Amino acid sequence: MRYDLDDLRLFLHIVTEGSITAGAHRMHLSLPSASARVRSLEHHAGVTLLIRGRRGVRPTPAGTTLARHARDVLDRTARLENAVASYTRPPTAPLTLLGGGSAMHRLVPRALVSFLRVHPDVDVTVSESRTPWTVRMLADGEADLGVVLDDEARDCGLRMEPLGDDSLVVIGQAGGILAGRTALTYSEVAEHPLVGLDAHSSLRRWIEKHLGPHAPVVRYRTTVANLGVLVTLAAAGAGLAVVPRRAVDPHQPLDVCELQDPWARRHHLLAWGVKDRTSPATAALAEHLRHAALSEPFSPFAHQDPDGRRPFHDG
Repeated sequence: MRYDLDDLRLFLHIVTEGSITAGAHRMHLSLPSASARVRSLEHHAGVTLLIRGRRGVRPTPAGTTLARHARDVLDRTARLENAVASYTRPPTAPLTLLGGGSAMHRLVPRALVSFLRVHPDVDVTVSESRTPWTVRMLADGEADLGVVLDDEARDCGLRMEPLGDDSLVVIGQAGGILAGRTALTYSEVAEHPLVGLDAHSSLRRWIEKHLGPHAPVVRYRTTVANLGVLVTLAAAGAGLAVVPRRAVDPHQPLDVCELQDPWARRHHLLAWGVKDRTSPATAALAEHLRHAALSEPFSPFAHQDPDGRRPFHDG
């Protein structure tokens, strides 16, 4: 005996809703049409499938069995259609997103999680990259979007918009060396043992570039590959650490001091590549990056218009 898939869907909706009227509404059918389909099902099955009452309908034992097997059939059909459709979709090149180590800590992962869930047919290639290289890749059409630093990306000719604060702070164990302090210069920080990022990391190289040739000599007790481990070490008292404020969990027991050096105040910008500027997928990824930035606990834009389109002001 063969069953029409739409009839099975209708029957499942009726059983779920406990009403032929509600089941018909979910299938966008009139009540007479839905009732006729149910009678046709019962005729072909040779048994009564529904018990009608004043308060609705409920399945007979035969109806319960049909509903269970109908769910299995429809689930298998959906999996089959999805498997075949994956071969018929036009191939789409993945989007390319670049960003520095700070952006890769929380901002980019948060945006990717939400974007990939909503857009299952769009892939994204993500790479850590320093701002100068990111700008070059965007200008050459080799990347779609980049999270860059304002001081290194100005006047590059790319379309850009503000994405959030990325200023640096110094952190240490709660109640430790930083207790009672609100601000320090980097020279003062360097008087104490530090924990830091690996020498090749984008943040470490950015700091050393701005310190210049006369930078104070620093004793690193250890260096690690990512900001999460670095913050954990500083919180445990292994040494002070210079990190972006956005890397600090506001609920983590830490002492946090501002860095007074002018170069410590910096901002993230969202930069667009020169290719496919009107691509819906690129625009959607940009929107997820905006919302991820707005959810940052220290974002200066957290209480402003959530569309992310704000004028950028220096300083």
